[in-house]
Amino acid sequence: MRLDLLVRAGTILTMDEDRPTAREMGIIGGRIVGFDEELAGCTADRTEDFGEATITPGFIDAHCHTTWWGLGLAALDLSPARGLEELYALLESEVYRLAATPGVWLNGTGFNHKNHDGQFPDIKRLDAITGDRPLYLRHVSGHASITNTATLKLAGALEPGFADPVGGAVVRDAQGSPTGLVEESAQGIIQKMLLPYSADQIVGALDAATARYAAEGITSFTEAGIGGGWIGHSPVEVTAYQRALAAGKLHARAQLMPTLDALRGQESHAADAHGTGTGLGLDLGITAGFGNEHLSLGPVKVFMDGSLLGATAAVTEDYCGHQHNTGYLLDDPQAYRERVAAAYRSGWPVALHAIGDAAIDLAIEIISGLQEKHGPNALPNRIEHFGIARPDQVEAVARHGIAVTPQASFIGPLGDQFAKLVGLERQGWLYRGQSLLDAGVLVAGSSDLPVADNNVRRAMASAVDRLTEKGLVLGGAAECLSPLEALRLYTVNAAKATGLFADRGSLARGKLADFVVLSESPLLARNIADLQVMGTFVGGRQSHARADNDALATA
Repeated sequence: MRLDLLVRAGTILTMDEDRPTAREMGIIGGRIVGFDEELAGCTADRTEDFGEATITPGFIDAHCHTTWWGLGLAALDLSPARGLEELYALLESEVYRLAATPGVWLNGTGFNHKNHDGQFPDIKRLDAITGDRPLYLRHVSGHASITNTATLKLAGALEPGFADPVGGAVVRDAQGSPTGLVEESAQGIIQKMLLPYSADQIVGALDAATARYAAEGITSFTEAGIGGGWIGHSPVEVTAYQRALAAGKLHARAQLMPTLDALRGQESHAADAHGTGTGLGLDLGITAGFGNEHLSLGPVKVFMDGSLLGATAAVTEDYCGHQHNTGYLLDDPQAYRERVAAAYRSGWPVALHAIGDAAIDLAIEIISGLQEKHGPNALPNRIEHFGIARPDQVEAVARHGIAVTPQASFIGPLGDQFAKLVGLERQGWLYRGQSLLDAGVLVAGSSDLPVADNNVRRAMASAVDRLTEKGLVLGGAAECLSPLEALRLYTVNAAKATGLFADRGSLARGKLADFVVLSESPLLARNIADLQVMGTFVGGRQSHARADNDALATA
């Protein structure tokens, strides 16, 4: 047998229980055809020998925001600023740079109030710096933004009788004047002045973003919301993805979650949609699973509550330091029940964003009820984030077979903020690890990029040690995973939770040849975060090579 590619390494961690390790792997047509003794007598068009390096399945990010992050790469990065005076200085420099282009928006990304003693910018200072130039600064959570008076005027928020949209607010002070902070769905009044982005702009963002994904060893990802709502960037985002794929500018496999807002009423035969003939869907009855191994549709994304950082996630007890604040749902509970059910009847599995335990209660109620009434759909049903989860909720998602996607990547940079907001009694509920696995819950690894970075090695290290920036072990040692369990989050588990395990998530005969070459085994490394990505391969073709690694120069 003639192989397209023969790969050798010190250790190949297959994550396949039938053959956990190997030294050689053969590839034909982008798929794995055998290992070690199965390749005896085979020749190969090309051989890659990585010496004593370790190969694992390609990493899968089960929940990220690729277009948002890609577009943000061209925006002003606010994350280095420490203290509001540094932030104002950054903005002044950007205004100076844009001086020759009046009317062009000043876009910034990566603001986190923790870097400014918990404070938000003063709108009067922002007005003095920007004048009439529109301003849009995104909070790192994505669930809030900061703007100036000129932008609020353009958006109509200063008109008499303006009312906040359902599930959001233009925050005002005690005198009723806007502070510049815009929360949740109210961001839409600003975004609608920027949207839609062109397909060409989105293709450029995807190219830039997924090239960086490849550098992190990511071979597959799930885009958590396209086509509508405050997370969408164009009604034709699928077109942009198709163009990127055709042009060779999509450097990882993509699964796309349409938002619930992007679906519309569907009429069909009375026997369809579980006997109702009506539901919510995409035109022509296209549903989850449609596509190919490079680009496909995933579950419907539904935002149910806000963010923990902004204290807008819906919880059953007050946030610490926020008297009479339990966050809020972004819509009426009955509206969620009806609209999610209409999508589910049309064949769409669902991924419900629920961070606070009150939102998780509603998410479990909705998913379990739909599963019991209508049975499963094409892909697993999921709860995204599962951020503040009571013990009874852990048991419930296990019992109902609901997958969850907590973000270990949040623990280091954001864990101290989370712990302060929920207090000592609820800290053990935050972004759980081992307690979920012990209960039998399917836990998928994800970044929620750009809320946290998508360095999977750092995320795995966080899943193992759970250390915050200030040295707190978030949730205690009992929530820490083993290195093997951490690796499973971003390979086997993520593939199962996205419904794609038949093709990826482990290295086995017949599966896609998606793999990452690491400088050392993540199971043996002193610090997983220190591992180097030596190369990334998608379907046996190299998507990333470390520049100083001559062995990978033949890609």
